[in-house]
Amino acid sequence: MSDSTAITVERVIDHSAAEIFDFLSNPENHARLDGSGFVRGDYKSDRIQQVGDVFAMDMEGEHMGGEYRTENHVTGFAKDKLLAWQTAPAGTEPKGWEWVWELEPQGPDSTLVRHTYDWGKVTDKDLLKKVSFPLVSEKQLEDSLGNLASAVAG
Repeated sequence: MSDSTAITVERVIDHSAAEIFDFLSNPENHARLDGSGFVRGDYKSDRIQQVGDVFAMDMEGEHMGGEYRTENHVTGFAKDKLLAWQTAPAGTEPKGWEWVWELEPQGPDSTLVRHTYDWGKVTDKDLLKKVSFPLVSEKQLEDSLGNLASAVAG
């Protein structure tokens, strides 16, 4: 068993950082790239434009007893380089887990995409009893990168 509190995967995608960032910053696209199967769709969300934005997603998972909604609080934003957010059940404050997308151009039409799922700031003891972190596996994160590559191409 690892003591790590984060999983990071990466892959090169044959599209510009601007194209990939444009896709990621639109919450309507997130269900198409989600490799976990939890994301069902966005809920009336606008494009992510800055740190402090909040976007909502309709979700489904046994760990939450079925269907639920999350509010995602943007914690990192650098156009064409970085998007990060902390997730919380709708109407609550984030509990400490964070999703991070980092983009590093490898040329005009190639980008190294790094995707991190970090639960290291989760301190809520009740939540830690209820949810067995990591809730999303390394393979599911890799699937998200594959889905992203296909979706941006398509």
